[in-house]
Amino acid sequence: MSTILVTGASGYIAKHIVQRLLKAGHHVRGSVRGPVKAEALRAAMAVHAPGTEDRLSTVELDLTRDEGWLEAASGADAILHTASPFPIVQPRDAQALIRPAVDGSRRAIAAARDAGVSRVILTSSIAAVGEGPLPPGRGVYDAGDWSDIEAPGITAYSVSKTLAERAAWDMVETEAQGIALTTINPGFVLGAPLDADTGTSLAVVERLLKGRDPMLPRIGFACVDVGDIAEMHLRALDCPETVGQRLIGTGGFLWFTEMARALAAAFPGRRIAKPQAPDWMVRLIGLFDPSVRSVAPTLGIRRDFDTSPARDLLGIAFRDPRDSMVDSARWLVDQGRP
Repeated sequence: MSTILVTGASGYIAKHIVQRLLKAGHHVRGSVRGPVKAEALRAAMAVHAPGTEDRLSTVELDLTRDEGWLEAASGADAILHTASPFPIVQPRDAQALIRPAVDGSRRAIAAARDAGVSRVILTSSIAAVGEGPLPPGRGVYDAGDWSDIEAPGITAYSVSKTLAERAAWDMVETEAQGIALTTINPGFVLGAPLDADTGTSLAVVERLLKGRDPMLPRIGFACVDVGDIAEMHLRALDCPETVGQRLIGTGGFLWFTEMARALAAAFPGRRIAKPQAPDWMVRLIGLFDPSVRSVAPTLGIRRDFDTSPARDLLGIAFRDPRDSMVDSARWLVDQGRP
């Protein structure tokens, strides 16, 4: 049985990864920010991976500090670096996102190198792939594309994911050449969480369920099920053909109106807004609502991604994101939210 260091192990995606690793028989060393997160992780695994508690341990790591990284990596067979900040509202200071994302990426690679860990899988994002125009004649982004951090309207989050992933690839080319790196680049992740710490993704579903907005902005995301992304991490560990690859994971693109129709069909008793708002109205609301302001630059933009490498190399059959959207909503409703 292997020992896997999972950074950011208390996160929404990471908990699903930890659960699958434990069920597959691995020992998991999960990094967390403190004892409260460690206890939450243990509690979630007691419910969703019972009988594996003796194979789960935790360590405290900070993306912006060197302390503990080498010790955490020592004795591990692989590192799954999932830790990275993901806010729903973009911060005023972009460096609040960029610095910990980049520093954490570099620390994970350096810890692997210094501890003699040769296998690293980094959780990146399509935000590191699809921000910027495609060349003429192409309508789909693929693993060879990188986001343009100077693109008009690009968010601090997209810049942070782009720079963090580039930092990892740069390090394995120059300072850590013995590292076998794979990146997993998820779309907008949906699906039921393993505990009440839902992260940012489900805030969108919750907002739609609340019917807070009488009309919906003309925006959408390439979405993916959280279980599919967790499975991609596990299968990549056992697939040497993925070394050096960027593997994009999405189940398809959904406009907000499509999301709302899926939710309305699943929850007919709820008043879920389905009309589409004019772009000018969204921009006006954004003057007063920071969460709306942060999405205004993406109005009317559709980005599709080539997931064939993930399907071919890993045998992943991505779920319909409408089903993942409904799973997210059903979990929220069961929890009384909203």
